[in-house]
Amino acid sequence: MPLLNKKLFKHIVSYIFSWILLCLIIYICFYFTPTFVVGAYYSSKLKALNPSSVYNYSPNKFHFEIISISSLPFSVCLDGSPAAYHHDKGFGTGVNSWLIQMEGGGWCNNVTTCLSRKNTRVGSSKQMVKKLPFSGILSNKRQFNPDFYNWNRVKVRYCDGSSFTGDVQAVNPITNLHFRGARIFLAVMEDLLAKGLKNAENAILSGCSAGGLTSILHCDSFKALLPMGAKVKCFSDAGYFINAKDISGAPHIEEFFRDVVTLHGSAKNLPPVCTSRLKPHLCFFPQNVAQHVRTPLFLVNAAYDSWQIKNILAPGVADPHGVWLNCKRDILKCSSRQLQTMQGYRLGFLRALNALGPSSSRGYFINSCYAHCQTEVQETWFRADSPKLANKTIAKALGDWFFDKNPFQRIDCPYPCDKTCHNRVFDPNVHPFDIDI
Repeated sequence: MPLLNKKLFKHIVSYIFSWILLCLIIYICFYFTPTFVVGAYYSSKLKALNPSSVYNYSPNKFHFEIISISSLPFSVCLDGSPAAYHHDKGFGTGVNSWLIQMEGGGWCNNVTTCLSRKNTRVGSSKQMVKKLPFSGILSNKRQFNPDFYNWNRVKVRYCDGSSFTGDVQAVNPITNLHFRGARIFLAVMEDLLAKGLKNAENAILSGCSAGGLTSILHCDSFKALLPMGAKVKCFSDAGYFINAKDISGAPHIEEFFRDVVTLHGSAKNLPPVCTSRLKPHLCFFPQNVAQHVRTPLFLVNAAYDSWQIKNILAPGVADPHGVWLNCKRDILKCSSRQLQTMQGYRLGFLRALNALGPSSSRGYFINSCYAHCQTEVQETWFRADSPKLANKTIAKALGDWFFDKNPFQRIDCPYPCDKTCHNRVFDPNVHPFDIDI
């Protein structure tokens, strides 16, 4: 009897050990499988069960593989590497709806500044991360992005330094700089058309900062690529750069844009309705272009746009002693005189906006925050404490406007009246690519 008990005990222990080993193997296989493979497998299973529930499941991080365009060799970044974008496929009712977000990142206006970008993520796809988190307007979760969560969402990477307008055939063998932004735009669109954009029922060309300027400049040409019956609109976040003099009275931004347009050969890719009556570089300013855009356009901008305050109103060249440095980093550190100057800039911004004239198809959300790019960040796009105008978040205002539920044209009261703002505070040790020019 004792011998039998010993055999039974050994059998039970062996059985338990086998189960533990099996569970361990399953655990390792599941958690160490690449997230994009696991996500693709389970997403396909969920789609088969219930397309509307896909957004409830996703890997821990919402990353998407980068896709390089090699079929069109002339559509390249500053360093000659292929252009690229990230694409998260639409599902459920959003399969034939597309939101194409053009990345921002400033501009380069001469060989020196372009060389400084050449070996960075804003000049070379070799330096870009292969996976990118999608949030805010690019989120695939309904609770974070109620109107566009299940659309095809694309982020086009920015690596040309001209808001996708450059087109110079020749390449200097010494610098090896390529100025091909306009060709990148066309190549990306051609690639996306082949992947389903040609069947679009709804489409938005959007962008932030230099990408927001792109969405204005390319708005009508984007619409022309799509089916006649598609609902097509454009959206610019922090892309309404105005032609204003700096604190020293110099036309710094106008001279800068003139150099950009000249270096990149952009004139032929700017709207002819503008270049036929103004100098080409003046057509880089939305205030001279947007009134001629035939496609419905929505503008989101802070009247005290932090990039514009830093680079148009008070660029370093106009402030050699750094009097504005602390103010530009944190609006709470601005003196009363500096705030008065910024109030004047806001009035100039509003004049440039109002100069577009009335339009029932145009929408705008102009808040009085010290911010730049508010749509790809969840806290300013759609959250309980997000910035609001007329009690609407940016996400709600844009969604209602796109689907023709309600028009939206709101301008905020002057700073500091808006308590919903998320005013930016800049770390002096961090130097983003889109800060100083």
